[in-house]
Amino acid sequence: MQIHVVVPGDSVWSIARQYEIPYQMIVDANQLENADQLVVGQALVIPSVGRFHWLQPGENIWEVSQRYHIPPELITQVNQIHSTRDVHVWKRLYIPTEYRQKPAIDVGGYIDLNITGEDSANVVGDKARYLTFVMVFSYEMNYDGTLRPIDDQAIINTAYSQNAIPLMVITNIEDGGFSTELATAILQDEQLQDRLLDEAIAIMEEKGYLGLDFDLEYLGSENREAYNNLMRKAKERLDEKGFYLSSALAPQVEEGMEGVLYEGHDYRTHGEVADFVFLMTYEWGWTGGPPRAVAPIDQVRRVIEFAASQMPNDKIMMGIPLYGYDWTLPFVAGQSRARAIDHQEAIRLAATYNAAIEYDQTAQSPYFRYVDEEGRQHEVWFDDARSIQAKFDLVKEFGLRGLFYWVLGWDFPQNWLLLEDNFMINKRV
Repeated sequence: MQIHVVVPGDSVWSIARQYEIPYQMIVDANQLENADQLVVGQALVIPSVGRFHWLQPGENIWEVSQRYHIPPELITQVNQIHSTRDVHVWKRLYIPTEYRQKPAIDVGGYIDLNITGEDSANVVGDKARYLTFVMVFSYEMNYDGTLRPIDDQAIINTAYSQNAIPLMVITNIEDGGFSTELATAILQDEQLQDRLLDEAIAIMEEKGYLGLDFDLEYLGSENREAYNNLMRKAKERLDEKGFYLSSALAPQVEEGMEGVLYEGHDYRTHGEVADFVFLMTYEWGWTGGPPRAVAPIDQVRRVIEFAASQMPNDKIMMGIPLYGYDWTLPFVAGQSRARAIDHQEAIRLAATYNAAIEYDQTAQSPYFRYVDEEGRQHEVWFDDARSIQAKFDLVKEFGLRGLFYWVLGWDFPQNWLLLEDNFMINKRV
């Protein structure tokens, strides 16, 4: 795959001729709903056996070879370059990707039954071939240490059918939100912790889960060490069964971050105890906040850098959102609520309102603005092929265990094509 950004005058036909591939391949790869209406600034993935690179001012063959990790002699050979006269700015070079080595990573995907409901098994069935783990969200704690049952057997069976490992997710959600009080009741009582683990392991053995993922949020500093102790106890018991243990951690960029969301999560201890951790590197732009990128790469990098200083890189799973937000302006703190959308809807909106898509280089994220039929201004931030590739590059740069998605069910066809193009996906069952 390679990425083409639409400029004025582009059409699918002209782009297909440029890359010497069939028109329909571009339509299918990007699931273009209206191939006659491209959006300026829209990123398209271009499927090809190899890829093309246009020499930039000041760039040479050796630099290109380093970028694509192939020998410079191979580039000169396949492009029939015989002398320096054959190398000039904007020269198109063919890069044979069969020589490229792809790292093997773990890939996880959360499935939230509150979002996908009865269709959850079908959603997993559509994407499990790309996944190492399917995290089923969620079993909610009760104050007596028991867990609220969920209808998850079909999801588990579907995960197994495509060699994906199902992980049971436990949360401290009460009445639709994470509850500090509920978490405190469990974490500060050894007997309730034991009851919680007894019930979790019994469910795992009955239904076929192979791992347990704790997603306990808004714990506060008072529960930090108690959570560490629960993780240690869980690890000892799960090891006896051969089960995985993981946790989902809020995005921290330094030690001692203040706030009830951060203070209960100890990166170093979770990195020591858990088999791997899911870093929630998203929601900088969120439904109740002002318009901005959901997962700006500069902020994601800060979290990864801090995590790498606290735990082994091969335990880190970096989070990627499969959604964006549409804000109605002006933003009013405490009142405005952005609407969650996926990549395909973002492109539809830009096409409908004839809005050019721009790209924030610092955040490595696309955005655009439009005015609706009622005269209201909107600002949309989402992910596209470029921003997803930037995140994949970060996983490679740090040699992470892998990445995961929050949350399955959003429509983003380019992501899955680029995922396979960048990585070999581990299957562990």
